[in-house]
Amino acid sequence: MRKRSWAEPFKIKMVEPLRMISAAERAKAAAEAGFNTFLLKSEDVYIDLLTDSGTSAMSDRQWAGMMLGDEAYAGSANYYHLEEVVARHYGYKHLIPTHQGRGAEHILSRLLIKPGDVVPGNMYFTTTRAHQELAGARFVDVICDAAHDPADESPFKGNIDLAKLEALIARVGASRIPYLCMQCCVNMAGGQPISMANIAAVRALCRQHGIKVMLDATRAVENAYFIKDREPGYSNKSVADILLEICSHSDGCTNSAKKDCLVNIGGFLCVNDDELAERARNLVVLFEGLHTYGGLAGRDMEAMAIGITESVQYDHIRARIGQVEYLGALLDRQGVPIVKPVGGHGIFLDAAAFLPHIPRSQFPAQALAAALYVESGVRSMERGTVSAGRDPDTGKNIEPKLELVRLTIPRRVYTQAHMDVTAESVWALFEAPERVVGLAFTFEPTYLRFFQSRFKPVEGDVVLRNA
Repeated sequence: MRKRSWAEPFKIKMVEPLRMISAAERAKAAAEAGFNTFLLKSEDVYIDLLTDSGTSAMSDRQWAGMMLGDEAYAGSANYYHLEEVVARHYGYKHLIPTHQGRGAEHILSRLLIKPGDVVPGNMYFTTTRAHQELAGARFVDVICDAAHDPADESPFKGNIDLAKLEALIARVGASRIPYLCMQCCVNMAGGQPISMANIAAVRALCRQHGIKVMLDATRAVENAYFIKDREPGYSNKSVADILLEICSHSDGCTNSAKKDCLVNIGGFLCVNDDELAERARNLVVLFEGLHTYGGLAGRDMEAMAIGITESVQYDHIRARIGQVEYLGALLDRQGVPIVKPVGGHGIFLDAAAFLPHIPRSQFPAQALAAALYVESGVRSMERGTVSAGRDPDTGKNIEPKLELVRLTIPRRVYTQAHMDVTAESVWALFEAPERVVGLAFTFEPTYLRFFQSRFKPVEGDVVLRNA
């Protein structure tokens, strides 16, 4: 029987008009932004694929829940609703809300890390590593080798290499490893999931050495979908049940609720240990707000509780991943080099292969993101050398094996027609890549430089010739 098409599991009640400015205006806007897509004004962007963080469209039920916001300073009813929903779907004993995910990362790092520690993980994430390093630790990547190869089509390229982890434990000693950071749908690898078998094996190894496992659950729902779709023995299990099983193999989690949880702001830290929870609540009062709001309005916690319930529904997550796969298929058919297999939250262009004429020292991913905006008004973001930062010992640029541009799909925001336009915009550059010019720094901040750095073309004054 012929497989039938699927459609988005929602209908549109409200629209926000989009505006396309001219190519000359886009070129001017790019130059004024220092060729950094983070510094563009939103009003100058046509299709915004910068990030899926806080950019999702909320449902009618979430908007209705906003009207139920209990804005009491202490003991908000919305906190207790959120606590119940997080316990039901993530399974942890203690919930500490934060203003967003990096607030949870900050508190976790202060709680567990001491100077000289080492934190292993399946590839770094920018803010996570920054908080770990500021607390005095060094991050060590123990992801499987397949994650560093864009063309490798292994189904679980987010997996931790157990041999690498064991070697690290033998080299530095378990006492210097406060926890392992296990990321779901590894962002910097292209949204690649981790298998349940690997999650369980990592947990067993860490338990053997007395090392905590802390989950980055930001995209755990998407990871649960991939386990259901790709891992033997899980096709008949619900996404909700798989999510609970993932979390059961950890001691706690950080979560940027601005992704899976379908809200525009918010995050949380969860732990199972009573004493650790009390220490976390003490810190959240210092840095975020009282432990029953953690920097969030009551209405935001209510929207989050409803969003979590919606996020584990199969129709929602299938359509969310399906739209990403749709864009990936369009690009792949035209030979555009992308990270394979397609991950959960976006398409990652292999900028090094896309622009072979631009050396890594001239930041091909940064140049490609800027050129794509000038070409079409589509905003994407760099995930390569600029994001990787500098080696703290030598001061030299870190050049990761992956030099990527991320086309990140917000949830429930754009139609398939927007994906068609995006694909056509990428094709236009792919047909004549020599039009793109490399970049050099003109300003570089100390921390998380990709957010605020500014650049100039290495020759001339435009990043895209003949725009």
